[in-house]
Amino acid sequence: MTHPLIDIGANLGHESFVHDLPEVLQRARDAGLVHQLVTGTTLPASERALAICRKYSGLSCTAGIHPHEAAHVDADVLAGIRALLAEPRVKAVGETGLDFNRDFSPRPAQEKVFNEHLAMASATGKPVFLHQRDAHERFLPILKDHRDALSGGVVHCFTDSREALFAYLDLDMYIGITGWICDERRGKHLHELVVSIPADRLLLETDAPYLLPRSLRPKPKTRRNEPAWLTEVLATVARCRERPAADIAAATTANAKRLFNLDVSI
Repeated sequence: MTHPLIDIGANLGHESFVHDLPEVLQRARDAGLVHQLVTGTTLPASERALAICRKYSGLSCTAGIHPHEAAHVDADVLAGIRALLAEPRVKAVGETGLDFNRDFSPRPAQEKVFNEHLAMASATGKPVFLHQRDAHERFLPILKDHRDALSGGVVHCFTDSREALFAYLDLDMYIGITGWICDERRGKHLHELVVSIPADRLLLETDAPYLLPRSLRPKPKTRRNEPAWLTEVLATVARCRERPAADIAAATTANAKRLFNLDVSI
């Protein structure tokens, strides 16, 4: 049995989808997905995400610069992102935030670009699609400084602590749960934490082609994740929360429609 679902984060512009994207989208529809947000992580990737949305139905996208790429951002790049945000199919600002786990870009550059994105979100009224890894102590105060001017946002691919979770919930942020929760090695702490997320703040995502759910049986032939596997995230969240999958699907779909202002018929 399928349930109407929205994947709020899929990197469909990734090179692994170049040769079979129509089939990937069809498998997602067959699995019950009624809409997907294509993630923008650089200016070219954001432009590619918008192009995909124009070509295929049932898609919206984000536009922004991942913190890994912050070192390469200049005024022209920021202007390009601002231009994309004027497009109706672009529903959120991001992916943006801080990543101190790998430090692919200097931390001051990450913070500068993060502030720029939050200002764009405030100016456009669009929500933010947020990335935070090993950077909570700097990420939270920056987000707090802008929160009153933001329409909303989601902490995408949440994997952090109880303290971080409640800090983001206190700011009325939505929380995105991925296949990380299906990983018996590193995602077990999420089994308890996901119970604490209010039903009206929970969102589901695949982050495809990354984070293939390890609990899938039978195991897929490749390690590429795809939106159709959102059903496995749904099933795991439903078990953890001890609620019917249909209830979780209905709540998360309504949440996605509300946060991203999606006109999606169920």
